[in-house]
Amino acid sequence: MTRIEQYLVHSADLHADKNAIVSDGMRLSYADLLDRSARMAQSLAEHGVGEGERVILFLDNGWEFGVAVFAVWMAGAIICPVNPSTKPSRLQQIVQDCQPCLIITETRLVGHLEAMDGDIPCIVAGEGGSLRQTFESDPFPFLSRSTDALAAIIYTSGSTGLPKGVMLSHANLDAAVTSITSYLGNTFSDVILVVLPMSFGYGLNQLMSSVKVGATLVIERSFAYPEQVYQTIETESVTGWPIVPSIAAIMMQARELDPGRFASLRYVTCAAAPLPLAHQDWLRAFLPHADLFVMYGQTECTRATWLPPVELDRHRGSVGIAMAGVKLRIVDDEGRSLAPGQVGELLVCGPNVMQGYWRNEEATRRALSIDPFTGECWLRTGDLFSADEDGFISFVSRMDDIIKCRGEKVAPHMVEEVLCQMPGISDAVAIGVPHDLLGQAIKAVIVSQEAQMTARDVQRFCARHLEEHMVPKIVEFRNSLPKTPSGKVSRRLLIEPEQPME
Repeated sequence: MTRIEQYLVHSADLHADKNAIVSDGMRLSYADLLDRSARMAQSLAEHGVGEGERVILFLDNGWEFGVAVFAVWMAGAIICPVNPSTKPSRLQQIVQDCQPCLIITETRLVGHLEAMDGDIPCIVAGEGGSLRQTFESDPFPFLSRSTDALAAIIYTSGSTGLPKGVMLSHANLDAAVTSITSYLGNTFSDVILVVLPMSFGYGLNQLMSSVKVGATLVIERSFAYPEQVYQTIETESVTGWPIVPSIAAIMMQARELDPGRFASLRYVTCAAAPLPLAHQDWLRAFLPHADLFVMYGQTECTRATWLPPVELDRHRGSVGIAMAGVKLRIVDDEGRSLAPGQVGELLVCGPNVMQGYWRNEEATRRALSIDPFTGECWLRTGDLFSADEDGFISFVSRMDDIIKCRGEKVAPHMVEEVLCQMPGISDAVAIGVPHDLLGQAIKAVIVSQEAQMTARDVQRFCARHLEEHMVPKIVEFRNSLPKTPSGKVSRRLLIEPEQPME
C-alpha cells in the first residue's frame, strides 16, 4: 500500500513540467504542485499541525483545494473536507465532532466561521488571504509514514440527524484509487474534468486518481453554468468526465447540443446515484465514441462495483461486478446469503472499507461486522440489491426508501426507471406519502419538457408498464428537483409534512 502524498512525489519526478491542475486561469505543473504543497506543509507544521491532527478544508473547488489536500497529508495530518454550501449550524456540529487544530477556508466563507464557538486558527485563500503566504516557507521534508494512518474524515451528506465522519486510511484510499484507475485505464495522457464537489468522495477521488497516474485535472467550480463546462471540455480536450444523473438530465434538455464539442472524451463515469436507463441510452447515443462506466459506491468504501461498458446491453440496469480486491454478499435479515434473483442488503468487504465512524462506536458497530470464522470486516451498506446468475448486481432501493403501498413493498427506483422512459420527462423521483387507506401512496415528482403533459398522461403511461400498486397516485410537476450538496436528488426535501390524505 502507498500513502497518497507519495502519488504526488512520484508523478512530479516523472512529469515535472506537465500540467497537474488547471483551474481558475491557473496552470500548475507537477513540480509547482509539489513545491507549493511542500511549502504549505511546512507552514502548517509551524501552525502546530502534526501527526493525526485534523484540518478542516472549507473550500470551493479550485487549485487551492488540491494544494491544501497534499500539504495536510505531507504534514502527517488528516483532511476533513466540508462542502462550502454547508450551513453554519452543521459546520459547528462538524467542528465540535472532529475538533480540528486548523481551518483552511476562503474569503467569502469567513463569515460562516465568525459565529462559531471557540477560537480555531484559520488560513484564508483568495484575494488578500493568508494562504499564499504559506508558499513563502521552506519546503517541508518528505517523511515516510504509515499507510494505516487516517488520511481523511469525510462527513456524510445525509440531511437528517448528526453528521457522521467516515474514517478512511491512506491504505483504504490507495486500494480504491488503484482499482478505479485500473478499470478506467487511466494514464498520464488523460485530462480529467471535475465539476462535482471535491469535498465529497466522488470529487476527491478525481484529484487522487489524476495525480496517481500523472494525468491533468481540470477543475470547475460546479455545473451551475453548463455552457462554460462544455467549453472547457472542448478547449482542454478532456478525456474523462465523472457525472451524476442530474448532469445527464440537464444535457438531455439542452437544445441543439453539438456532440462534436465532446469529441475528446474517452469515458464518462456515474457513481453517486443510480443512472436511469433512459439517461444511459441517451448518453450512449449522444457520445457513441466514449465508454460509459456505471458504478456503485458509498463514502464508507469509496467504490465497490463497476460495469464494464461492453456489458451494458447484456446486463441492463446493473451496476456491475465487484472491483478488484473487493468481495460482495447479498443477505437476508438474518445475514444469510441469498440466491440469484432474491433481494437483500448488500455487504462489502475489502481493503477499501472504512475504519469506522469518527468517535461514534455505536454507529460503527451497526455498519461494520466481523466474520467470526474468517476475521473479515464487512460493511453493511443499507442498500437493497439482487444478483443475476453471472454475479452482476442491480440496485433496488435504499432500505429506508422502500414504499409500503397496499401491503406491497415498492422500490422507488423501479418507478423512476419507467417515469424517465416517458417522452418529455427529463428527471423524476418517486416517494411515499401517508395515506389513510393505502398506508403510503406513491407520489411522482417530475421535471418535464412538455408543457401540455398532465398527471393523467403520466399515470396512463405508468399503468402500461407497471403493476397497479406501483402506479403513482399523485403527480407533481416541478422546474427542477432539489439536490443535496453532493448532487443527488434530496428525497427528504420532496416529502411533504406527514398529514394523512383523505
